[in-house]
Amino acid sequence: MPEAPPLEAAVVHLVDELRYETLPAEVVRGARRLLQDQLAVQVGCAALPWSQTVLRLTRASHAPGSARVTVAGDRMSAADAAFVNASFGHGFEYDDAHRASSSHPGSCVVPTALAVGEEIGATMREVLLGIVAGYEVYTRLGVLAAPDLLERGFHPHAVLSAFGAAAVVAKMRGFDRERIHHALSIAMSHCAGTTEYTSSGGSVKRVHAGIGTRNGIRSAEMAEAGITGPAEFLSGGKGFYRTFLGRSAGEDAAAAFAPGRPFEITRIWIKPYCCCGINHAYIDGARRLADRAAEIDTVELGIQAGGNIIVGNRNAHAYSPQSIENLQYSLPFQFALAVLGRGNGFTTHHDFLAGRLDLSDGSEVDKLARRVHITPRPELDAAHRGKWVADITVTYTDGTRENLFVDSPLGTAENPMSQHDLDAKFRDLTLSALGAERSAALLRAIVEDDPAMPAATLAALLIA
Repeated sequence: MPEAPPLEAAVVHLVDELRYETLPAEVVRGARRLLQDQLAVQVGCAALPWSQTVLRLTRASHAPGSARVTVAGDRMSAADAAFVNASFGHGFEYDDAHRASSSHPGSCVVPTALAVGEEIGATMREVLLGIVAGYEVYTRLGVLAAPDLLERGFHPHAVLSAFGAAAVVAKMRGFDRERIHHALSIAMSHCAGTTEYTSSGGSVKRVHAGIGTRNGIRSAEMAEAGITGPAEFLSGGKGFYRTFLGRSAGEDAAAAFAPGRPFEITRIWIKPYCCCGINHAYIDGARRLADRAAEIDTVELGIQAGGNIIVGNRNAHAYSPQSIENLQYSLPFQFALAVLGRGNGFTTHHDFLAGRLDLSDGSEVDKLARRVHITPRPELDAAHRGKWVADITVTYTDGTRENLFVDSPLGTAENPMSQHDLDAKFRDLTLSALGAERSAALLRAIVEDDPAMPAATLAALLIA
């Protein structure tokens, strides 16, 4: 094939050169925290209605294989099992996030690595290495695309997951550089998905992780079979960046993949709240106001451009959530739920889905949400690139005002969730589906850090 341009060559080099033995300890720790959180979310979300629909659909047409579906235990091809498990893992806005790329890499790279690991008889050493390779390709490509990708209406996770999954497979199956290049290049032809669901709904958003993940695995399979992709799939005049963003990736784009750069997987964001991550800084601020909830007259929320598109004024149902998708992307309602102490976690949103939480016109939450005003603040974009921040100004009924600013919400790398709290989230999501004994065994297998453990041993613990 022709010599690859600098950006494409740098991406391929990163995947090819990664070795488990040389990964810094904090990188392995990040991969294990990501694994713990993603597997817990898969288990906890497997019973949701759209998750069960995906499972039924896949059962009817799956290819045979040895990779297992979380909780259910069905054996399928790696592509089909990862499709289902990734859909579970992204099924309720509770999976990890990556701030600088506005995306959710865990629900792509973890299900891919574990499914492929079962398929090829890999150990956890190879699984973790695959997770790191996929995470770094996914997120570094995403950082180069931010914030334009989100602001143009694309769902970054839907677009980036094909690249991430292809990188996982390429690494775990030992592709040479030429095949790595073709796997990633073919993945570019699978990138798709917008954020229209934030306004007019649609459970397909829950499946975006599965769609991209299966497409990325298929891309690698195509490359292994001999299908080729364009040499300049990222930097070409009709490559990824110029087509999706209307601009290049930047003159120094290849430097994002240079040896010695910090690993993005050390900066995972584990969500404490079951909603869009753009809401989280505002929720942290809102919780500080709970003791004065009855005194609030109005609230002004300064917001960044991308946030305004997703959870703010340009979200058609931000002030009138009719569906669970509407609610999880409504900043006014998430803010009101937090101020009023109703919670923003799994139970609160499941209660709304089941009709047990009243958010109708005139309800307490609705009344407070309608006193929330959202104001775009371009200066926040310039000052806080790669972060979702919250600028909150409250006016009380006595005329006094209070301003809060949150730039590192709970769960981010700058304000990380403790291992104790991560374990509590794990138990909350897994106890009901797996039972106490199996939940505890699964957690031990993850945190005890045995790189020689077969991937199949861990996958077996995910079955109810």
